[in-house]
Amino acid sequence: MRKIIAPVDFSENSWNALKAAIQYFKYEKCIFYLLHTYGEEVYANEEVTSRALLEEHKQIHHDRADGALDEILTKIKAYYPAPNHSYEKLPVFGYLLDEIHDLVEKENIDLIVMGTKGKSDNKQLTYGSQTLQVIKYVKCPVLAIPAVYSYERPSNILFPTNYMLPYRKRELKLLSCLAKSYRATIHMLYLSNYERLSLRQEDNKALLSYSFRENSLQSVRQDYGPIVEKVNAYIKAEGIEMIVMVNTHHSYMEELLDQSNLDPICLHTEIPLLVLQNLAR
Repeated sequence: MRKIIAPVDFSENSWNALKAAIQYFKYEKCIFYLLHTYGEEVYANEEVTSRALLEEHKQIHHDRADGALDEILTKIKAYYPAPNHSYEKLPVFGYLLDEIHDLVEKENIDLIVMGTKGKSDNKQLTYGSQTLQVIKYVKCPVLAIPAVYSYERPSNILFPTNYMLPYRKRELKLLSCLAKSYRATIHMLYLSNYERLSLRQEDNKALLSYSFRENSLQSVRQDYGPIVEKVNAYIKAEGIEMIVMVNTHHSYMEELLDQSNLDPICLHTEIPLLVLQNLAR
């Protein structure tokens, strides 16, 4: 069974992300953890000046969130009542990053699906701060869904890679299963001015080829250049519907995350970004 966390802040962005996740995994047996955290809201309330008031407001927020999650469940049943999907409500007094991290460890979560932005929906930012924190610090794959995205069947998935490090088989299996469900082609894009790979790169490329042996796979080399420009050009040329990147040392994703902000990751912000985490769990 696929275990998926869907953070819910009751914004249109989070609902849009949840709808996309339901569609992407409609062929799989899944449990979705609908997680809403309200610690920040309670502590930010200037009226909470005593322990008694704190407990009172915690209960108020819990009841409010629980009722709102019931409404989300009603919307899900109306939108796509998949018999192989189940849902668990989690209204939690805590902070989003901490609660996601704990839930990933406790339930051995396969994937986190969230909007690229939440309630604030800052038009000046490509990715919201909460989404960036989860991508950078939680040891679990993250599927980030843009606010403007409307689900469409993924036929072409772009996986830029420099073949420098081996990837975790569990996470490659996630991508392989998703692509196989839709008979999608995985495009492995390698940016380099040299045709020849090192022995390490050859071994890692062989691992990827084996992991995607049940998929349609294309390996493409292009001359090295600015990652965002190269990726966006490839997306446009090949009609890509999803980008996959890996958050690890010496990866293309690390180069983007090391920027002062992640606006440079304007990797065609109208399509989803799947971030794999090449980190031990």
